[in-house]
Amino acid sequence: MATRIFSGIQPTGTLHIGNYFGAIRNWAALQTDHDCIYCIVDYHAITIETDPVALRAASRSMALDLIACGIDPERSILFVQSSVPEHTELAWIFGCVTSYGDLSRMTQFKDKSADKKFVSAGLFTYPILQAADILLYRADGVPVGGDQVQHLELSRRIARRFNTRFGEFFPEPEPLVGKGARITSLADPTAKMSKSDGEAHYIGVMEDEGSIRKKVRSAVTDTGLAPGETMSPGVVNLFEILELSTELAGGSAVAAELRADFAAGKLMYSRLKDVVFDSLMNVLRPIQQRRSELEASGKVEEILAHGAEKARAIARDNIASVREMVGFD
Repeated sequence: MATRIFSGIQPTGTLHIGNYFGAIRNWAALQTDHDCIYCIVDYHAITIETDPVALRAASRSMALDLIACGIDPERSILFVQSSVPEHTELAWIFGCVTSYGDLSRMTQFKDKSADKKFVSAGLFTYPILQAADILLYRADGVPVGGDQVQHLELSRRIARRFNTRFGEFFPEPEPLVGKGARITSLADPTAKMSKSDGEAHYIGVMEDEGSIRKKVRSAVTDTGLAPGETMSPGVVNLFEILELSTELAGGSAVAAELRADFAAGKLMYSRLKDVVFDSLMNVLRPIQQRRSELEASGKVEEILAHGAEKARAIARDNIASVREMVGFD
């Protein structure tokens, strides 16, 4: 029997290559051997002020992006979180078995609430909703990055507490940590690639080719080059993008050649950037083409509705069991 996998992503409207190489490509690979459920978590998106019209459009756009990047609705369940209201019912129940101390120790809350004039209670309690997202489907595993391990551990603790109080029902999901690709900003390679830092700091998966070329060519490297010197963060980042862009083709001989040139003190950064751009576009062009075709077909709403129907069938069965265990009619 295949292991059930769950993961969610906020509808930010723009996937960047850090999202793709760090998470989404792994999600697509997991479909081969696992029962996968992937969710666009729009409930989570409103922990900050969000325009309703833009949120609906962003959820649809994210669905297009995910399918174009390899999430197959025929093999996985893909849906928008708010289409399955059982998520919020389970979150309330879980809130009653979660301690204030657990939530107050969440480092992401501290980071995201710092220097904010208004901090919503939703931002504080969203790890509970995240646990409900996962456990509503009784998932066995969750693909996570390093910054999400603490939240998954809380989900495991919530499952344990529920089982202790009401009876054994929820599995304790295991983290599925990928190889940890960490692409940094091309403009500031000491910082993780992020849309919140501005357009110069990320490359969108669906971004115009001319814009991508300009960003790669202007990527920060270093000044001067001597044999055997330590590689600067910007150069490390360019090699990371190059190797991620070529690994599915069995690796890149040119990457090895360029590393040898660096070690010998004769690497031309202009050549490195040209090779990075070409290799990256070999990955992105087919994705962009698939997205364009899917959008033109007008089928994304139908795909999401079908996914929500399948997700809700699982959710209804599980929440019915939970309600009986808790003592609800």
